[in-house]
Amino acid sequence: MGEYKVRDVSLADKGKIAVEWAQAQMHVLSRLRARLSKEKPLRGVRVAACMHVTKETAVLMLTLRDAGAEVALAASNPLSTQDHVAAYLATEGIHVYAWRGMSPQEYFTAIATAASISPTITMDDGGDLTVMLHKIAHGVQEGLDYEIGSKLLSPEVVKGVRGGTEETTTGVIRLKALEREGRLLYPVIAVNDSRTKYLFDNRFGTGQSTIDGIMRATNILLAGKTVVVAGYGWVGRGIAWRARGMGARVVVVETDPVKALEAYYEGFYVTDMISAAAMGDVFITATGNVNVIRREHMERMKDGAILANSGHFNVEISLKDLEDLAIGKRRINEVVEEYTLRDGRRLYLLAEGRLVNLVAAEGHPSEVMDLSFANQALAVLLLARKAEKLRAKVYRLPRSIDDKVARLKLEALGVRIEKLTEEQKKYLMSWSI
Repeated sequence: MGEYKVRDVSLADKGKIAVEWAQAQMHVLSRLRARLSKEKPLRGVRVAACMHVTKETAVLMLTLRDAGAEVALAASNPLSTQDHVAAYLATEGIHVYAWRGMSPQEYFTAIATAASISPTITMDDGGDLTVMLHKIAHGVQEGLDYEIGSKLLSPEVVKGVRGGTEETTTGVIRLKALEREGRLLYPVIAVNDSRTKYLFDNRFGTGQSTIDGIMRATNILLAGKTVVVAGYGWVGRGIAWRARGMGARVVVVETDPVKALEAYYEGFYVTDMISAAAMGDVFITATGNVNVIRREHMERMKDGAILANSGHFNVEISLKDLEDLAIGKRRINEVVEEYTLRDGRRLYLLAEGRLVNLVAAEGHPSEVMDLSFANQALAVLLLARKAEKLRAKVYRLPRSIDDKVARLKLEALGVRIEKLTEEQKKYLMSWSI
């Protein structure tokens, strides 16, 4: 076993069963793992990853290990780690530093510890690892991540990084901000921007797992409820469609006029948050932005309104405003807190405002993460081969890789698709009809 810090390594047997269950449903990644374990194309590569420590992530980490890489893994959320999975990875030679319920200090210490292997490639889910390394390299002396990371890591660590990957919309936003400012120090592949990621993981995966998390946390009947979804990107629309499928009346809040119009023509009621606040029974944020639900909205909400978030960070629901408005607070269960306001109304916050699908449930189904993590594995292989030829920019995976992942998934599902004839290919390439 390598170095690790987990809750309880004796949980490894339980974790092994969970990971085997996930792998059985991850046909594309399993096929890649079988091939890469023979070829070992990642010999000499060191991968530092900051990702949700779930059974699906475990399959990806073991795939990279079997391909020859040394792998260190830290959690990308203090509450999303599946402790039995972390324990199993520790017994399988992965340097894993993660347990459920980490303090902010423990969380950033774990990320810095994972990066202490001097990675050649980074993998991120939300950008916390990438941002920590860039703060240290640029001497941006702000935030707990810099304070902790600068004590454990040298600025020289970044010089050894050949490239990175990013899993989420939120992370890509942060990367593009670094790129715009001319501060991005190495090429990063935005796996999130691959069609076989966002069309499936974001929409079907987050849509289902968000509803799953809310149901596990509260056991409410969604049928007949008014569910307010803030944000109509791929995540938001997945949530909205699945809430409607459960019998809820769905209200969409959106700032983008095109997305708002799209939601309208797809049959949802569209309005602003101040109007939606008085209507909703359940509020779900999925924007990647800050203070989407704040004081003026909370002041208009019904008694018993439920607040949940499916954006990466716990900033979309203003926890400060909620605390300021409350005169009392009690824990209903592990993932539900009741806030009593001065007028007696009660608001219920799920998962501390963090990702409800990972804190209150198990995250996305394995078969949809198969697509995302196949993209991740192929992105690492691409960087290992070609990073020196890439500039410090944010890249998408080539369309050919997207198509390859989709074809492998279709084969695993037993689905046949049509092929273009040579005549049809020629016709599509011609300007003359």
